[in-house]
Amino acid sequence: MLLTLEGLDGSGKTSAWEALRAEHPEAVFTREPTDSWYGDAVARSMGDDDADPLAELFLFTADHADHLARVVRPALSEGSLVVTDRYTDSRYAYQAASLSESYLAGGRDPLTYIQEIHEAFTHPPDATIYLDVDPETAAERAGATNKFERATYLERVRENYERLIERDPDRFVRVDAAQPLGDVTASVKAAVSEILANR
Repeated sequence: MLLTLEGLDGSGKTSAWEALRAEHPEAVFTREPTDSWYGDAVARSMGDDDADPLAELFLFTADHADHLARVVRPALSEGSLVVTDRYTDSRYAYQAASLSESYLAGGRDPLTYIQEIHEAFTHPPDATIYLDVDPETAAERAGATNKFERATYLERVRENYERLIERDPDRFVRVDAAQPLGDVTASVKAAVSEILANR
């Protein structure tokens, strides 16, 4: 089973992932961007305000392809539970917010375009926990240390997440991430327990 954790920077997602890791030691825990050289390229691009959005999209996509080949598919083939801190929905939501329609021929919708790129090779999640928090709170918590953590940008990202949830509502479990961190973590643990119990 592939379980993904998604949400804006500052939503408490990584803390929840770490708490789950302690509770499910038998599972494979991973994240995107990865710690591979592909992930290093992504990190460099994230720190560059002038990085071309389309080039950046394909850096993220290359990192995802490598992640699938090295970690996700092998673990799933062995029957493991895989829990990943960010996955395809992050790319759809964040990179679509960066990629204006002016970059795409015919004014194509960036969110749909990015999903179409991934459809040919990705492995869709079985379930996704979405930690929902308003962009202002997220930016304050994250510290706005890079271009992806600014409130105006995160507002567009959140709108994209809502579009994704509307397209695939049965896959997502929404958690109120405006709660104190301990309550967020407890809510995520309870949601994951229910998901696993119903498998």
